[in-house]
Amino acid sequence: MIELDKLQKQVGIIGTSDGIIQVMEMVMQVAPVDISVLITGESGTGKEVVAKGIHKTSKRRNESLVIVNCGAIPEGIIESELFGHKKGSFTNASEDRKGYFEAANKGTIFLDEIGETPLATQVKLLRVLENGEYMRVGETKTRKTDARLIAATNKDLESMVKSGDFRQDLYYRLKTVMINIPPLRQRNQDITSFIERFALEFTRSNDILYRGFASDAIRLLRQYDWPGNVRELKHFIEKIIVMGKGERISKEMIQKELFNSNPINNTNNNSLPVLVDKTTDKAEIDLILRQLFMLKQDTELIQNLLANGNISSVENSPSREIGTMLPKDILIPRKSMEVMEDTIYLIKDNVIGDLSMKDLEKEAIIRTLKFFNNNRRKTARSLGMSERTLYRKIEEYSIEPKIKINK
Repeated sequence: MIELDKLQKQVGIIGTSDGIIQVMEMVMQVAPVDISVLITGESGTGKEVVAKGIHKTSKRRNESLVIVNCGAIPEGIIESELFGHKKGSFTNASEDRKGYFEAANKGTIFLDEIGETPLATQVKLLRVLENGEYMRVGETKTRKTDARLIAATNKDLESMVKSGDFRQDLYYRLKTVMINIPPLRQRNQDITSFIERFALEFTRSNDILYRGFASDAIRLLRQYDWPGNVRELKHFIEKIIVMGKGERISKEMIQKELFNSNPINNTNNNSLPVLVDKTTDKAEIDLILRQLFMLKQDTELIQNLLANGNISSVENSPSREIGTMLPKDILIPRKSMEVMEDTIYLIKDNVIGDLSMKDLEKEAIIRTLKFFNNNRRKTARSLGMSERTLYRKIEEYSIEPKIKINK
């Protein structure tokens, strides 16, 4: 435990839960050995922190650690970024350029979101892993690199192998050593340590008065599931400190800012017209069908009330209350209330044949970003893609100015 405490302080990994202790023990075992490591876990669990910890405690700690976000690099240039290119090999290749593997020679390269790499690139990654050989784009000369590979993903690579989206040979080569980081909801005892660290770091760097968190506020934070994991917790701590304006953070403040104002996690709200965990297109279809059904039902109710001369009770009454006015002896034909789902289309007939999947995807991203006030985390979750993929799509479709990626 003394060695683990020392290592945690050295690499910045926080927590005393059983899951984190197992992660730290794995780091201690694999760090001194030149072997590739695959880190798995949900988005925001701290995979990059673990990768940095492995590098800092390895024999290569005095050499470079090159961090690459595979999901943020467009498919057309990812090989150039990883392996470099020769001058004139493609448009705008005005000079020879080193790739990340060459820059990481003698050190460590961390490939985050490796599940986002194209199949053609995976073949070349396997070759580098096997014998350290690669070629720059546009060059026939074989080069060598001595770089240790650490990869990470929030996807189920085994399922991707079965679906043909990830190479089986590369998967088995990567999974030699696997470190799985548990989500924050499975180690909520670590939340207190995270709160202390994030709050102190943020208030010191921004010179903000900090009076701490009330004990019942911390208990409330530990009851939340944190679907965005450590990343979400960090951003919330910074937000609540700013909103607190120097006051001690209370349970009421947490309730207001986290639970009452967070519709994504308010899944028990029966007033919602559709389930919020559905994809956008399915949610829209369900909403349309439900509204059509309700409209059809209200129309039939009004018609029957009018036919029986019971018009006075209908006037100035909300449509949702009409059902309570219906006499018990009035029967509504069941067939007249049916709504056929296959007659509802999200795409107009007059544009069929002119639209591409890219057009649809671009419009879906633009409209969903607008719906969530440009909140990319919520947008990515709603569209069923990772944040890395969303950032790449935003850049690919030129939806907004080019996003800068820290490498």
